[in-house]
Amino acid sequence: MTDDEPAPRDHARDETADESGDVGGRDVEVPMDVYKAVTVFSTLFAVVLIVVGFVVLDTATQRATAAPEDVNLLLTVVGLGAIALGAGTYAFSTRFRAREMGNSKDDAT
Repeated sequence: MTDDEPAPRDHARDETADESGDVGGRDVEVPMDVYKAVTVFSTLFAVVLIVVGFVVLDTATQRATAAPEDVNLLLTVVGLGAIALGAGTYAFSTRFRAREMGNSKDDAT
């Protein structure tokens, strides 16, 4: 192979290639069963964390009626951390794609 010849392409990965021909670095291609499990459990985990975070934050601020000096800072940080962790979990789980899924960039508009 010389410097002028293009490198051989992996045709199995062509489905996730973007317009420049590069494989999307953010998507993780997994089998459909793994995709379903990741989607279900990460969404469940994210929802539980966000609800728990808001309950803890509500407790820390005494239902938003506490004076600023009466707010429990530790519970506030724990509540905000749970909300952020839930949001991050959900955002990370959206990077998974099943092999059988099409790429929205390939759809004709």
